[in-house]
Amino acid sequence: MSTAATLRVCALYPDLMNIYADRGNIAVLRARCEWRGIGFELAASGLGEPLEEAAHDLFYIGGGQDRDQVAVARDMVATKRDAIHRAVDRGAALLAVCGGYQLLGTSYALGEEELPGIGLVDLRTVREDGPRLIGNCAIEADLGGGSRILAGFENHGGRTHLGPGVEPLGQVLRGHGNNGADGTEGARVANAFGTYLHGPLLPKNAWLADHLIELALGIELAPLDDRLEDAAHQSARRAAGV
Repeated sequence: MSTAATLRVCALYPDLMNIYADRGNIAVLRARCEWRGIGFELAASGLGEPLEEAAHDLFYIGGGQDRDQVAVARDMVATKRDAIHRAVDRGAALLAVCGGYQLLGTSYALGEEELPGIGLVDLRTVREDGPRLIGNCAIEADLGGGSRILAGFENHGGRTHLGPGVEPLGQVLRGHGNNGADGTEGARVANAFGTYLHGPLLPKNAWLADHLIELALGIELAPLDDRLEDAAHQSARRAAGV
């Protein structure tokens, strides 16, 4: 955990895992730090590159096309798995969206091919017959300060199933969630969070961005004038019907 008032973010595979405008999540983290006078440093780690886990407070990975996810899955296990485990164990924050979320688990059965995951969370994803799970989604999540709403857009063909005792990020109010059947969405372990919500996620849910910053730095943030952010959040909720 950083001792200085600078948030050190590492984007994992930003050239390959960055669809659905998910780079907006990084932009929100940067802005909400800068508005408070908190420094912001952004690094990247791609294919074949080892990860210096102690050099970062927060890790981010987005979603990608299937062909890119295949390459990333294998490389992530080979070059970054152990470092990510150590980072989360020491208290670093992590946000994984869509395909990145799937790679936190043990495996992803993609047709006849089974991709490895880094095993940070006991979950498995399967590409099952049936339509993609698409649409606006809202969930109820309690990350320690009482129940709050997260709203976003989901678009995934995989069905994710959590292992026994794994805590979901939240419970589905509207939408499909992990698999369209059990009412769960996302997963969390320590300060690591995985979710199918994008669109992107943090501009629609600024409170989650602040929560991640607080976890990563071990500080309590001063409030901001969030009238615009609150309006964006309410718009996302209305789109989901909540």
